[in-house]
Amino acid sequence: MPRVDHFDELDGLRQRIAAEHARYRTTIMVCGGTGCQASRAPVVIDALKGELDAQGLSGDVLVRTTGCHGFCEQGPIMVFDPSDLLYCRVKPEDVPDIVAATIRDGEVIERLLYTDPVSGQKIQREPDIPFYRAQDRRLLALNRQVNPCAIEDYIAIGGYGALARTLAGVAPMNVIDEIMASGLRGRGGGGFPTGHKWLECHEAPGDEKYVVCNADEGDPGAYMDRCLLEGNPHLILEGMMIGAWAVGAARGYVYVRKEYPLAVKHARLAVEQARDLGLLGERILGSSFSFDVEVARGGGAFVCGESTALMASLEGKVGEPRPKDIHTVRQGLWNKPTVLNNVETWANVPSIMLKGSKSFSSIGTQGSKGTKILALTGHVKNTGLVEVAMGTPLRSIVYDIGGGPNNGKDIKAVQTGGPSGGCLPASHFGLPVDFDELYAAGSMMGSGGMVVMNEGTCMVDVARYFLNFLQDESCGKCVPCRIGVSRMLEIIEDITGGRGRPEQIPLLRELAETIGETALCGLGKTAPNPVLSTLRYFEQEYEAHIHDKRCPAGVCKALIRYEIDGDKCTGCGTCRRACPHEAIEGVKKETHAIDSLKCQRCGICLGECQFEAITVI
Repeated sequence: MPRVDHFDELDGLRQRIAAEHARYRTTIMVCGGTGCQASRAPVVIDALKGELDAQGLSGDVLVRTTGCHGFCEQGPIMVFDPSDLLYCRVKPEDVPDIVAATIRDGEVIERLLYTDPVSGQKIQREPDIPFYRAQDRRLLALNRQVNPCAIEDYIAIGGYGALARTLAGVAPMNVIDEIMASGLRGRGGGGFPTGHKWLECHEAPGDEKYVVCNADEGDPGAYMDRCLLEGNPHLILEGMMIGAWAVGAARGYVYVRKEYPLAVKHARLAVEQARDLGLLGERILGSSFSFDVEVARGGGAFVCGESTALMASLEGKVGEPRPKDIHTVRQGLWNKPTVLNNVETWANVPSIMLKGSKSFSSIGTQGSKGTKILALTGHVKNTGLVEVAMGTPLRSIVYDIGGGPNNGKDIKAVQTGGPSGGCLPASHFGLPVDFDELYAAGSMMGSGGMVVMNEGTCMVDVARYFLNFLQDESCGKCVPCRIGVSRMLEIIEDITGGRGRPEQIPLLRELAETIGETALCGLGKTAPNPVLSTLRYFEQEYEAHIHDKRCPAGVCKALIRYEIDGDKCTGCGTCRRACPHEAIEGVKKETHAIDSLKCQRCGICLGECQFEAITVI
């Protein structure tokens, strides 16, 4: 494509691309995100293109490889436009039937339809699937409309239109006013008002300023930023360019987590395409604005998600946080004024500038506007990426979108905000997804991780798991985090190991509160949250571990043992043959027994017994 050096040229290019796309009778959107790639989506796409060529249909059907659709467990996902027909878990061998039946004859292939686990019904259209129907997909919906490796797809749906409108007649301060009026808050965890951050950087003295995109998403189970950057990198670039215009920056950086190779690839390609088209570089679209972006691969450390540690890593230093006596909007990257926002925050900027702040602020709560993308995982029927309006109750996400418990056990809790978040009991599922409400309840929004846990989950063990992660990922710079988290973990391990003492509960609480008040950075200050929230809502489980030497959930190995019920055991020998430790004794058709000295409490026998004769006591 030729360079575009004026706003009118961009509009003309958009019209030509749209006309080219309009000649196709059908568009098949196949998810090519990381999750679907792991399910052989590239093979499916190649087979589909080959079959269309063989049948002489490639001129009528456009196959678009898109980013993540959100419903990763159902991948590879294939959606037909304009019918919205959705096929899931598509295999290469399904392709001939798809071309012959669906594309040629308009027939629906029943076996490829989604089956609702709640009702058992087959559902044809994507909008009718409960997982999608209960969402408000403002950002994720764009993923299915573009090939992340094709800038023309993004331009066709209005991409870079917000930038053009901004450069054509919106002064930097007016951009900041619009962002402030929208109520947009940072989606990376802190929830700081984006407009206020931009204003401080705009007013900071100095001609050299930077904007940075934080894509160092290190929370276990969180992949919201990954899928946005993989699936629609130009959306993030456009948001950064508008932010750079507002604060007066000429250079930007996208700092991507080391473990996200596809996001790195797509981001770098997007930068090259925008640069070739004249949308990055000198005098963009004939304006006075010059701006360029570099994509940097992260240092592989959880702490590099913290703003000052990320900037130190960008500078080539060890990724460690520093005291924030002076905010990074005044002294950030190379001690220059810097605006840092995460991927989802930047992704919201173009629509705010194109549709207006009122459109964005019309949904959400008083203090939390817009939508939020969440990574819904755990003990629910439907897992994946979901996008909901701020203020949506946790119960709606768990039951309406997630479909409720997946294995018959009641849901006990949900953990929000990643390893620095908190665990909220089912009695609090009326809480809305809201920065302030979640914080008041002892948890946090964080970047958007949401793990659902059922009655088979030990909350003390959950606290142990996250403390173990945080200990490993602590940079070690400050004593409260380096030593305090290790001491908390030692106490929790005593409790789960059957060595807990009553006086350790108040000690654990005091230690957690001290760390939260004295740690150097935000990650250290929030590290005690898993402990404090589980103590707040599930203290009875701690007491059972300490006083009764019992794990109510049957998870902590030191506090459980397995026993065979003689009335139920048929002597089939399945458990004996499955036991890798030779801890089960017995002869055929007679009651078996477990040798507690040999038993390693691995639970294999429990899963193998068909007669529910093995119990945890």
